[in-house]
Amino acid sequence: MQETIIILDFGSQYTQLIARRVRELSIYCEIHPYYKMPEITDEVKGVILSGSPFSVRDNQAPNPDLGMIRNHVPLLGICYGAQLMAHSTGGEVMPSNSREYGRANLDFVDSSNMLLKGVTNGSQVWMSHGDTIRKKPDNFKIIASTSDVEIAGFQIEGEETWGIQFHPEVYHSTEGSTLLHNFVVEVCGCSQSWTPASFIEATVNELKAQIGNDKVVMGLSGGVDSTVAAILLHKAIGPNLHCIFVNNGLLRKDEYNQVLESYQNMGLNIKGVDATDEFLNALKGKTDPELKRKAIGKTFIEVFDHQAHLITDVSWLGQGTIYPDVIESVSVNGPSATIKSHHNVGGLPDFMKLKVIEPLKSLFKDEVRKVGFSLGISEKILNRHPFPGPGLGIRILGEITREKIAILQEADSIFIEGLKSAGLYEQVWQAAVILLPVKSVGVMGDERTYDNVIALRAVGSTDGMTADWSHLPYQFLAKVSNDIINKVKGVNRVVYDISSKPPATIEWE
Repeated sequence: MQETIIILDFGSQYTQLIARRVRELSIYCEIHPYYKMPEITDEVKGVILSGSPFSVRDNQAPNPDLGMIRNHVPLLGICYGAQLMAHSTGGEVMPSNSREYGRANLDFVDSSNMLLKGVTNGSQVWMSHGDTIRKKPDNFKIIASTSDVEIAGFQIEGEETWGIQFHPEVYHSTEGSTLLHNFVVEVCGCSQSWTPASFIEATVNELKAQIGNDKVVMGLSGGVDSTVAAILLHKAIGPNLHCIFVNNGLLRKDEYNQVLESYQNMGLNIKGVDATDEFLNALKGKTDPELKRKAIGKTFIEVFDHQAHLITDVSWLGQGTIYPDVIESVSVNGPSATIKSHHNVGGLPDFMKLKVIEPLKSLFKDEVRKVGFSLGISEKILNRHPFPGPGLGIRILGEITREKIAILQEADSIFIEGLKSAGLYEQVWQAAVILLPVKSVGVMGDERTYDNVIALRAVGSTDGMTADWSHLPYQFLAKVSNDIINKVKGVNRVVYDISSKPPATIEWE
């Protein structure tokens, strides 16, 4: 039986963060939209209600029936979740008189209450709400206050039901992890047994039962997600997993042969397909970023589909989908607006009648890496920077040609290897070189040059949703610039991108 904490999502920007904090306690949890409340089975040990951009006083505010949760399993409402419980049981929730956003300190803590065991008086918490609980129902006992918020925390008497108006999941709440530990371990009784090893064992057994003797085909990219998913499938079904690694001609220097070799050393049943010509023909004359992405995606599907049909009796398509992708597809607010086509091209076309298998669909990115380490996958793959599906195709601004790819591959190799040699690679979340559609005048020796300009890009991030440009040492940037200009024919100027996301994106296209 998989012990589970359910998180009901009311649209808060912090909902995923709640899940991350619970997972860090080695406890499995799932996020569900408030309007798709799952059945409270024996596996469900507790429920957490998230915050929300709504006010409980709005006509369209989420207002699910909590009767099926209260008095069945322990319940913790955070921010909106707390206000919803108060509002729906006769309390009064009104706009705040003072600003209740940012850091605050608890000046009253009922440390005898199980939820707040170990939380100290004066503890810093993070507030983020425009409403506040002005009047509590009679059976609500106040267990925490700040100087501005009298009802910062409460318990409903006679129930294992709590509400707090601050966000324990945010790092700024310095003892928030203690509070969450109290709820999921002390109150809900979770055993903290959800580890990478237990995930691997359970997943492999599930894959064996689900797939049986069927064949699975899977496209590999050399990245973390697809690699870990493939190894899990391989452990379950062995040679019945057929892997395809497509060279789109837009990979990094020597990457096709290196990745193919590393996969073969893992014992995977893999076929390499060099489709460079097909991709370059599809990209010929295209300069618009979206058209380039779509051409790359369409060509990948055509190549992959052709190769898949060469394998007889395939029933399943393996994919490296991870949990944030699943959450996004069923989020309260629906999938976010498309800024640009997703980096990971290669969706399942309608004419490929295959069932989809996704071994990693319950994991966050950092959890995928932990599972990979437990599987014995090389750190070289697991610590690899994210690399977009369209590859260098979205790092060459303008039309893509063989000459431009060769220039970018050489410059990119110098930058990436330079980061590794200087001990900076693992301090950077993602690094890239972009070939700009401009030329500039330069001087080499006694001769005037009129050559290409490239931009270096390095950012720090945890999930790619936001990113800050990396403050690489000047001496390092000077050396890389000098090496690129001296060693890469066709480049005479190097610039460094110091834009953060937002407002810029990580990739230029």
